[in-house]
Amino acid sequence: MNEYLVEIAALSGVNKTLGNKIAKRTFGTTETLLNGVTIESVSKMLGHNY
Repeated sequence: MNEYLVEIAALSGVNKTLGNKIAKRTFGTTETLLNGVTIESVSKMLGHNY
């Protein structure tokens, strides 16, 4: 999956090394929290254990 992210970054002109960690963080913030999903739900989706 990281190879695909690197290819997408190159094609889109992003000068950053992309990987699973950045993708997971982006999903957790941009796609969920900023769209009204509760922090508890995001935590479960990302596989956090308490």
